[in-house]
Amino acid sequence: MSPAPSLRRARRLAATLLTGSLLVGGLLTTTNAAAVTSAAATTAVRVNQVGYLPDGPKRATVVTTSTQSLTWQLRNASGTVVASGSTVPRGADAPSEQSVQVADFSAYRGSGSGYVLAVDGSGSVPFDISTNLYDGLRSDAMAFFYHQRSGTPIDASLVGSDYARPAGHLGVAPNKGDTSVPCQATVCDYTQDVRGGWYDAGDHGKYVVNGGISTWLMVNSFERAKRAGKDAALGDSTLRVPERGNGMPDVLDEARWELDFLMRMQVPEGKPYAGMAFHKIHDAAWTGMPLRPDQDAQPRELHRPSTAATLNLAAAAAQCARVFRPYDAAFADRCLSAARRAWTAAQANPALYAPASDSTGGGAYDDTQVSDEFYWAAAELYATTGESNYRDAVTGSTWHTSSTAFSAYGFGWADTAALGRLTLATVPNGLPTADRDRVRSSVTAAADGYLSRMAAQGYAVPVPADGYFWGSNGEVAGDAIVMAVAGELTGDGRYRTGALETMDYLLGRNAIGQSYVSGYGETSSQNQHHRFWAHQLDSSLPQPPAGSLAGGPNSGLQDPVAKEKLPGCAPAACYVDDIGSYSTNEVAVNWNAPLAWLAAYAAERTTTGEPPTGTCSVAYKTENVWSTGFTATLTVKNTGPTAVDGWQLTWAYPAGQHVTSAWNATVTQNGATVIARNADWNRTIAPGATAGFGVQGTHTGTNPAPTAFRLNGSACT
Repeated sequence: MSPAPSLRRARRLAATLLTGSLLVGGLLTTTNAAAVTSAAATTAVRVNQVGYLPDGPKRATVVTTSTQSLTWQLRNASGTVVASGSTVPRGADAPSEQSVQVADFSAYRGSGSGYVLAVDGSGSVPFDISTNLYDGLRSDAMAFFYHQRSGTPIDASLVGSDYARPAGHLGVAPNKGDTSVPCQATVCDYTQDVRGGWYDAGDHGKYVVNGGISTWLMVNSFERAKRAGKDAALGDSTLRVPERGNGMPDVLDEARWELDFLMRMQVPEGKPYAGMAFHKIHDAAWTGMPLRPDQDAQPRELHRPSTAATLNLAAAAAQCARVFRPYDAAFADRCLSAARRAWTAAQANPALYAPASDSTGGGAYDDTQVSDEFYWAAAELYATTGESNYRDAVTGSTWHTSSTAFSAYGFGWADTAALGRLTLATVPNGLPTADRDRVRSSVTAAADGYLSRMAAQGYAVPVPADGYFWGSNGEVAGDAIVMAVAGELTGDGRYRTGALETMDYLLGRNAIGQSYVSGYGETSSQNQHHRFWAHQLDSSLPQPPAGSLAGGPNSGLQDPVAKEKLPGCAPAACYVDDIGSYSTNEVAVNWNAPLAWLAAYAAERTTTGEPPTGTCSVAYKTENVWSTGFTATLTVKNTGPTAVDGWQLTWAYPAGQHVTSAWNATVTQNGATVIARNADWNRTIAPGATAGFGVQGTHTGTNPAPTAFRLNGSACT
């Protein structure tokens, strides 16, 4: 393979996080970390552990040494066979180094919960088939960004008591604060107010190049849904943000939190490099783990402006000016002014690069190829303004006709030409018809390449066999976006199928039978690398909230835990769910952003974009509590107009409670997330009727009741 794409993304590597996460003060090492739990598949039948859409693809991968077709059976929650067929042998799958076959049950269009796919004596984990399958993930993947906000208290009423915390980096002791931050020595002689924004990943740094692409993806998700007439599910009062009810679509409220920060990172008029953007702001030295943001005592520093950061600001702010205008014209004007200033400054300083050596206290995010950022920023400014100077910058760029704008490894913070192509292909602009058609054809050609790669692999993954590098799950989700846009441009259902199958991979149909999204699936990631979602290190701290995407398999094994636990791993299996494995198990805004985009897309109904209305209520009652244990009963009521045939109730315990037994339901627990499935005799709940069951569990001193429940994926009151 050409090493350039993976190396450019992997520049954080050990220099970035090794010193920060494993070696600072000896707080976390392979000898004193909590016991490492390698992800191990519990069944040979690998499925999307959350489930499938009734009108979507439904495929599973079966690990087997058999070379002959095998019989598969799809059984509902009662054990009745509702569909059957034969698997298709695929032989050796190179990325996983497994011998596999594929079972395709897409023709089944029923719905319900508790389905199991049985093949050759093995059964999958239970899963649902439901039109509202992704409603919860759409909300949770977006909520990740609220959790990551800097400079504001995180409200328990929105995220639960375990995740509430004081504002970080506002200058309240022991914080030095982000309201008056000095530069590194020799960079500038003044301070800058750079409060707000999102913490980038598992550390407390904030980076313009990662924030720019993440903001763009969030706003693009809304812009695409609006084109499709399905933006209501991302509208005002649909997500868990404190601004809900203000007349602004909630997804734009969240994006604005980062946009305000990005514009604060712009060098003021009258200063050297005016109009450029500081590359990043983070601690002067690496902090240890665990550490909440409000407890961080390190001094903060601004790092030298860079051309890449400046063009990220220009692109994101130009997109803001276009998409925000119907809701807040004054903010749109402010965005456009910042974008124009950034573009002019980048043209005057076209080769100001962030040094690879600047990796103390935060990632370097170095990038010496910025012609793709120039193309992306020009495309956004042209799509927003229609002005000829930006059009000429687009058509004069070598990226405009390049066949590599869509890399085999997808787009990312260091490879942004594809973002310009997506905008030019979908947003009305003045390009000549032939030029516009060529741009659109480049999108479908890239999507065709991803589909071809998926068809050649046993787990239907769009990345190359040698493409499992740092953040591979973000690349998978990004490739799904390209396929989804190709479907929008052509109306060809193959592209929707491909996009949805990438979700299958992320949620369990993969080489290790692991859902990489916390809180989703029977076996999901629980110990992602993070400084304040650090339950593995400190039991008083929470695990990552539901909807957080782990970085994913990385054959580079670029941390000590991965090196110790994964020697000789197949590329697609180089993953360990341990907080110390930052090269396989960190979270980051630029990985959750494509997941949120994809979840919103997958959650859309084929007939309506209206958000679902609540059709259930749950009464949770603690019956008995003693020193270390409790019992509780739950009553589920169907408040909808139709019967529920097969049910799954999901909730999260807020204080570390753990279920040890249950009656009248089958109950499993993964981290804080509890899943209760109907018994045979109470699987059907008629309109207005109820079903009840009970649990017994342990607690560690407090036993607050859960406050949020989902029945078959939909929120209950």
